[in-house]
Amino acid sequence: MSYKAAIIGGGIISRNHLDAIRQLPEMTAVAVADPDLSKGTTLAQEYAITPYTDYREMVLVEKPDIVVIAVPHYLHREIAVWCCSKGCHLLLEKPMALNVKECDEILEAAESAGITLLVGHTQHYLPANIQAKKLIQRGELGELIAIQDTRHLHYYKDDRPDWFFEKAKSGGGIMMNLGAHSIDKIQFITGSRVARIRAALSYYGSKGDVEGSGMVFLQTTDGLSATIVQSGYEGVSVDTTDLIFTQGMARLISGKGLWISRNGQYEQSPLEVQEDPFVLQFRDLLEGINSGQEPESSGAYARTVIAAIEAIYASDAQGGEQFLETI
Repeated sequence: MSYKAAIIGGGIISRNHLDAIRQLPEMTAVAVADPDLSKGTTLAQEYAITPYTDYREMVLVEKPDIVVIAVPHYLHREIAVWCCSKGCHLLLEKPMALNVKECDEILEAAESAGITLLVGHTQHYLPANIQAKKLIQRGELGELIAIQDTRHLHYYKDDRPDWFFEKAKSGGGIMMNLGAHSIDKIQFITGSRVARIRAALSYYGSKGDVEGSGMVFLQTTDGLSATIVQSGYEGVSVDTTDLIFTQGMARLISGKGLWISRNGQYEQSPLEVQEDPFVLQFRDLLEGINSGQEPESSGAYARTVIAAIEAIYASDAQGGEQFLETI
């Protein structure tokens, strides 16, 4: 079966999706919608698709089977619910929505319409993460006893759009935007969910009302302890995840690979050849559409990430530990 796909949002990540669609013979990109006509026109010329400024007009005219939603966070719920009402299957960029309430509205709309929803948590589809998950499952380094996830980058750069610094539009700062990746990575590689959280945030950014750093201590449903430390202030960029086992250690360095230590020295682990993560996302979505089963990164799963992030903000505001539903 062949599927027509359309993109809502003409930002940088739209090209990742359009390039992935080109690699899938069962999919064809037909259109892109962005309020900025110049963005849409540029993509239209590059990928031989039709540009629109109104996503509603695009969906009604083109009647796509699949819609990719890649817009600012505060627009996710509105656009996703409307597209569900038109029978479009969805690939919704992360974070799923601003809060759990909005997630539930999207889930209800998707269920009512009988459509398949995948949220773009790319940590599920990165080769090093997949290999780390298998390493944990094999138990060759003993029991996994702790995870330490660290990420630093300059979050307040001038080229970041202004809406990222408005909590009402973004849902939060570095913990909402990048902390979502950390929560997702921990949950994915361990096969568990966040059960409890304690967090402390700071607000020393040069603009906006969102946090610029966070320190999080969490435990999963399996009783595993993990820390997340993120800073968006100026400094040296770091993006590592250390896995501590009873018989060794492993280190994930984003974009570079997986290292394993069994005798006090790290050795890089060769990665299995794998398709582009954005291609794998679409394969996961298509499998869900064809089988009727939920994708790996389903809407229900993505809701757990938002629930954990909400708990981070609540813990910081209230000064105590937060306990999450883990049904």
